[in-house]
Amino acid sequence: MMKNRPNVVFLFSDQQRYDTVSCYHQPLGERFHLTPNLDQLAAEGTLFENAMTCQPVCGPARACIQTGKYPSVIGCEVNDRMLPLTEKGIAHYFNEAGYETAYVGKWHLASHHSFAKREDSVDYKTTAVPEEYRGGYKDFWVAADVLEFTSHGYGGYLFDKDGRKREFEHYRADATTDFALEYLRREKKAPFFLFVSYIEPHHQNDRSCFEGPEGSKEKFRDFPVPGDLEGTGGDWREQMPDYLGQCSSLDENVGRIVAELKRQGIYDDTVILYTADHGCHFCTRNGEYKRSCHDDSLHVPFIAKGGVFDGGHRVSELTSLIDIAPTLLQAAGIDVPKQMRGVPMQQLLVHPGKPIHPEVFVQISESCVGRALRTPEWTYCVEAPAGTDPLLPSFPVYEEKYLYSLSRDPFQRENLVDSPAFSAVRDRLREILLRCIREEEGETPEIRHS
Repeated sequence: MMKNRPNVVFLFSDQQRYDTVSCYHQPLGERFHLTPNLDQLAAEGTLFENAMTCQPVCGPARACIQTGKYPSVIGCEVNDRMLPLTEKGIAHYFNEAGYETAYVGKWHLASHHSFAKREDSVDYKTTAVPEEYRGGYKDFWVAADVLEFTSHGYGGYLFDKDGRKREFEHYRADATTDFALEYLRREKKAPFFLFVSYIEPHHQNDRSCFEGPEGSKEKFRDFPVPGDLEGTGGDWREQMPDYLGQCSSLDENVGRIVAELKRQGIYDDTVILYTADHGCHFCTRNGEYKRSCHDDSLHVPFIAKGGVFDGGHRVSELTSLIDIAPTLLQAAGIDVPKQMRGVPMQQLLVHPGKPIHPEVFVQISESCVGRALRTPEWTYCVEAPAGTDPLLPSFPVYEEKYLYSLSRDPFQRENLVDSPAFSAVRDRLREILLRCIREEEGETPEIRHS
């Protein structure tokens, strides 16, 4: 039973497939019992079986979490866009409620058009992020705006609250956790909200590979091939062992944080949430690792422990990344502002079996200008015509691109978008998608059958 106001710890991975968490009972995670600490959190708390991102790329997903708004609405529809200084984010609400706020790891919301070098360019990719660009996190800060630019699997640096470089030589996930533990061990006079943003298991951009802890290639070389990857191209054959090593390291570090909370006697007074910004399809759906409508890009792990989440629940209803901000606020007893577009996930425990979303609305950028729906039964996606600038926030005309039946084709290998037998399904999903675009973006585009 929690006393007074709970602490809130949000643990966030980058590019992690849901099936790497072994309590989802998928071969990739179960083969190696890859995540015993996350499995224990799920056994004590709640496992969300169908958590989806609403924007499968790093910066926009983070903007969504910090504000509770869809990225295109606040000008963060692609990477290299800063969180507008006028936006009130979750840290501001926690501050107003008397919480300490702390942030550790990858931020990805301070640089703006930094590659274009325009008049409005802002570049903090490898320098300290000024206080006003930190989204309201005020009591503790050890972070880098673009962590993959300041570090590798082993070695690198972040910056603290005073702009001082904090260097490390050991494995990056371990170092990120060290900084989080540094905060947890400080004396506090108020409940706290701690956001820990790992970069693992994201690939290392400048080396075009995944960098697991030493020994990962040998330890995880005999991995089972997931159904979505079997028989495909991409680079999963050579990269998966290190990818799994990164996921295993994340789990070990979750265990370190849980152990510290227990050591201090505050574990039962803390709500812990764990999820990822998007998944990873290893360049099998397009030319890179995410940015597509497919479940290997959208489907993420989500585990919550503490408060109403306790009890060993498994929730099958759809949830979206857009729900995270209101869920975090409600966990602390903070009123959820009306401008946030998601729904607190606690409602799925208070009213079991009653969905909070009939479908998840998805915005896709950088690989295309796309919009998608993920329902319990269908994936439906439209894209702007070929040749459209993929950095545009939206487009007045979209073409139907993908339709998958999840019941008959769970790995989304058979695209039904041109099948006459499913024209009625397309018509119905098209109208739902147009409604979502109108409600969330204030636009009414045309959707054509290509």
